[in-house]
Amino acid sequence: MRWIIGLLVLLLLMLQWRLWRGDGSIAEVRRLREAVAEQRQDNVELRRRNQALAADVRDLKQGLQGLEERARRELGMIGRDEVFYRIFSRDEQ
Repeated sequence: MRWIIGLLVLLLLMLQWRLWRGDGSIAEVRRLREAVAEQRQDNVELRRRNQALAADVRDLKQGLQGLEERARRELGMIGRDEVFYRIFSRDEQ
């Protein structure tokens, strides 16, 4: 009878060990849930960035307004009928 109780206690300890430290343990599940939540947040940010890039591509393909805006912003270009004014502050002179 004692060996049955000892066997059951040993089995209980083995199951507890697996629950707390083994594969699929509570700590591992918690860590994986946090990793999934972090990855979902990264995916949301990447989706937003992809949508912005897709909108830029559409603008560049469809019309000249997007192309002109990008040329002004990134290359500092001005239009044919425009006048460019550069204002210096006293610190820059």
